[in-house]
Amino acid sequence: MPELPPAVTLEAGQGGLPVLRVDSPAARAEVYLQGAHITSWTPAEHPPVLWTSRSSRFEPGRAIRGGVPICFPWFAEHPQDADAPAHGFARTTPWTLIAAQDDGASVELVLRLTDQDRPADPRWPHRFEARVTIQVGAALSLRLDVTNRGHEPFDFEEALHTYLAVPDVREIEVTGLHGAPYVDRSIDEQTRTDDAPSIRLRDETDRLYPSTRATAVVHEPGGRTLRVSKTGSEATVVWNPWVTKAGRLPDMGDHEWTEFVCVETCNVRAAGVRLAPGATHSMTATIETTDAG
Repeated sequence: MPELPPAVTLEAGQGGLPVLRVDSPAARAEVYLQGAHITSWTPAEHPPVLWTSRSSRFEPGRAIRGGVPICFPWFAEHPQDADAPAHGFARTTPWTLIAAQDDGASVELVLRLTDQDRPADPRWPHRFEARVTIQVGAALSLRLDVTNRGHEPFDFEEALHTYLAVPDVREIEVTGLHGAPYVDRSIDEQTRTDDAPSIRLRDETDRLYPSTRATAVVHEPGGRTLRVSKTGSEATVVWNPWVTKAGRLPDMGDHEWTEFVCVETCNVRAAGVRLAPGATHSMTATIETTDAG
């Protein structure tokens, strides 16, 4: 464990899971070692930006509902094994903190996961190293670096599955994706293009934009905006389960679906990554908030 700056403490979090707590003049945040999972980020003089379910199960080996889960090395269901954990194993495996520093403007945490940190899995038997670099300050920045440590190329999918806290998902607008083709997986696999200048969610939504590098902006009725910009990502997902599906999720309260929208930075499906031996792929997401006025 590296030496921690004064703004960072390692404590027992919910369910006894180890959590890094950041408390600096710029922002407060929590990062669970299981999944390298950011569950909260509150910039100074702003309300919380990330949403985490009050019904989330903080248990070893179980995914945390909310914050920013790291989906890797596959997204959603495994393509060949229906019994495999959804969204891969990275979000339910403990990561190792390898660096922590505070430069006065932001706190940076670096966590690592390798193939040596978990039992061999024939569903994805590759030698790899994943690092997530988290910068907590007036903005929240996440960079996921995946390195192929083997002798053969491998394919993977990845997502920073960001849950953004909003007053009421039925009242927000999402801009920045105008004119980009998408598939709404809650309906079918048909490719559509929305000519409306913004997205307004009116029902269960699971829009996959398979080819976009655009910045997405969530506009709240009170004037606050939540901006998600990215690099190294060719796809974006906009998701909310709505009332019926939320009722089937054991780690989400019946009415909590109104409190968030997911804007996910990802490389999935046709945008999945093929990585050569010795190569590293980097994907970043940066979240910023602006209040009215």
